[in-house]
Amino acid sequence: MLRLVNIGNSLPASYAVDPSVEFQPGQCAQLAVIGNQVLATVSNGVAPIGVIDDVKVRAFTNNSWNEVIIVPAVGVRGPSGRLVTPVDIKKELKEAHIIPHSFNSDVDCVLNANNGVITFLKGTPLNYDMTAHGHPDSIRAIVNYTYYIANVPGDDSTAGSNRVSVWWSRFWFQTDQFETNQQYPVNGNLYVSEGGLWTTRKPSNYHPSVALCTAPPIPSNPMIEILFL
Repeated sequence: MLRLVNIGNSLPASYAVDPSVEFQPGQCAQLAVIGNQVLATVSNGVAPIGVIDDVKVRAFTNNSWNEVIIVPAVGVRGPSGRLVTPVDIKKELKEAHIIPHSFNSDVDCVLNANNGVITFLKGTPLNYDMTAHGHPDSIRAIVNYTYYIANVPGDDSTAGSNRVSVWWSRFWFQTDQFETNQQYPVNGNLYVSEGGLWTTRKPSNYHPSVALCTAPPIPSNPMIEILFL
């Protein structure tokens, strides 16, 4: 998703599109020579030219940001004296069909990406007092992930023209096309990942910073606000 905040006097450019790629609005584009043509494709982060304002996917994605998971547990003393769970504990996330590499949790757990179930393994420390009795009686985790939206078919807005619109000038926008396994501080430098997503992770010394994070995602609005430079 791409939500324009302030575009000034700029207009998007139009490029012939690489027919082999998929993308969603908000991802980053770059130019590539394919065959004997210069085409717009999804950026690998090395030479991004702007932000895509078209869609060409078989399935849409969305983000879950800072989803709070709390599971009650009966604790036993572990080797370090801390209360730990003596058995594996499973918990369903709000969404299923998760993209595995997008998943991040502040407590170690095992993800089943297909059905959206996480498992806190035997020996996981209890870290939350759910009943306010003065001792931990549950496990609390905060997770972030990207998931495929069920029962919503993809779309291709480039089908008729075989061209893609790309915003390239300095402007502000919001998008959900970012890596959910990273953190996004205000004024943090933004790079483009190998798959055209926004990230605070610098993939290599050859990847330039091309934007700033002006507002981080929050649970009620899992989009980041970006100033494209």
